[in-house]
Parts: sequence; structure tokens; C-alpha cells
Amino acid sequence: MTTLKDIEPQLLSLTAPEKAQAISILSQSLANSWQGIEKTPGVCGGRACVGKTRIPVWVLVNARRLGASEAHLLDNYPTITATDLVNAWAYAEAFSKEIDWDIRENEELD
Repeated sequence: MTTLKDIEPQLLSLTAPEKAQAISILSQSLANSWQGIEKTPGVCGGRACVGKTRIPVWVLVNARRLGASEAHLLDNYPTITATDLVNAWAYAEAFSKEIDWDIRENEELD
């Protein structure tokens, strides 16, 4: 397990904007309040989803990686908004390892 002592040198070497982003990520993580993103046990395997939907963040990220535009995603998922996509991208950036793992896990099931 990584400890604060392990990452302290890396934190101190960040630029001011990167430190601000790290603080934002940590604050949201502490409050567990990723606006518009929810994890609900029993819904989509407890994966992060766009709020009040069953659309996992990893599905949107994977579609984007495969070349889908935001306009395409909004057309294909009419229950989500541009704000939902912004929230999904922010969550995916903050928890990239989780999203990558979700994508890999799904590919293995195919």
C-alpha cells in the first residue's frame, strides 16, 4: 500500500496548477461527491455511472477512445447531457486506473 510518506516528494514536485487539481480530487474523494457520478451497489456491478442512469463511466470513456465524439455519445445516450459527459471525463481522469480496469474486465468477458 502506498503511504503519504511514499508520495510526498511527488506531491511537492507538482506545479501549482497540478497541486490545485490534486487538492480538488482529494476534496471530492473525501466528500465522495463526484457531482453527477454515482456508485450504487447492485447497479452495473457497483461501477461508477452517470447519476440516475445505468450508463457506466467506463462505457463512455471506451467509446470516446474508440473515436466516438461527444455529439455521437449525446445522440446515442439521450438521457445524458453535456454536463454529464464533463463530469464523467473528470471522474475518469481522477480514477483512470479504475476506469482502465473496468474496460479491461469487460473486454475479457467478450
